[in-house]
Amino acid sequence: MNQKVVVLNAAKMDYDGLLDFSTLSPEVDVYPDSRAEEIPDRIRGACVVVTKELPVPAEMIEQFPDSVKLICEAGTGYNNIAVDAAAKRGITVCNVPAYSSHRVAHTAVMMMLSLSSTMQVQMKMLAQGNRDNFTKCLQVPHVELNGKTLGVVGAGNIGRQVIRIAQAMEMRVLCYTRTPRPDEENLSFVPLETLLRESDYISLHCPLTDKTRHMIDEKALSLMKPGAFLINTSRGGLIDEPALIRALQAGQIAGAGLDVQETEPPAQDNPLYTLDNVILTPHMGWKGLETRQRLVEVVATDIRAFFEGNPVNVVG
Repeated sequence: MNQKVVVLNAAKMDYDGLLDFSTLSPEVDVYPDSRAEEIPDRIRGACVVVTKELPVPAEMIEQFPDSVKLICEAGTGYNNIAVDAAAKRGITVCNVPAYSSHRVAHTAVMMMLSLSSTMQVQMKMLAQGNRDNFTKCLQVPHVELNGKTLGVVGAGNIGRQVIRIAQAMEMRVLCYTRTPRPDEENLSFVPLETLLRESDYISLHCPLTDKTRHMIDEKALSLMKPGAFLINTSRGGLIDEPALIRALQAGQIAGAGLDVQETEPPAQDNPLYTLDNVILTPHMGWKGLETRQRLVEVVATDIRAFFEGNPVNVVG
């Protein structure tokens, strides 16, 4: 059986050169990055194509050689792949659903803790040589998370991990999911509007689809408390970014922690870089070394299972 694997953009995962892709297959070709016009030649004769957030549109899949039987997205989100077009070609698509649950959850909680202490402003003050926080009492807001209400949008692996941490910190937890669920101890499943109105912190943990794109728009932001913070470690497209920027600039909400943005990286003149009520990070939630090593291990497991005729983590 053909077991050739091609990794099209390994540098997205292996930016520090510490990962070993030889575990994926006895025959593996690894490219740091691939332009669209280079892909047809690179995957010729391959059975498995591995990508990491690389756009694989329908028109590209239509030109895939018949040898390609599996596209493995090395991550949780797979909105970059035209899954329906792959199905029409008889190509299975799988992802890696749970490799970064703890690390991404930690990123979300880190942002909540930092925003609650206005840490981004404190660090900026020190960088500017301003030590007023040490000599004139604390100059910035500093509040507790216990007793506050956290609204979690999506109850998958990452959302559940955030919920567990929030419960340990004695927060009240609300959750919105597409499918209604029965309440649990200190976890109430509520409509999205209720979550938006009642939460002090809102953390997004759902995939980007046609239905969820810009789910946090001008109307949703208007429902939030003026003192509420919005956290996004999922996909930037869940938020209407211009609407969010306007809300942040106007003080309509207290602030935001954004590990993902609608365009990555954001344009150099994007106001999110400089707003005092924003923590902006470079989609780092999944980039811990342990997390990336786990990612490669699960990709290898997905590929072995497919070769053995028992595919796992299939999304299309």
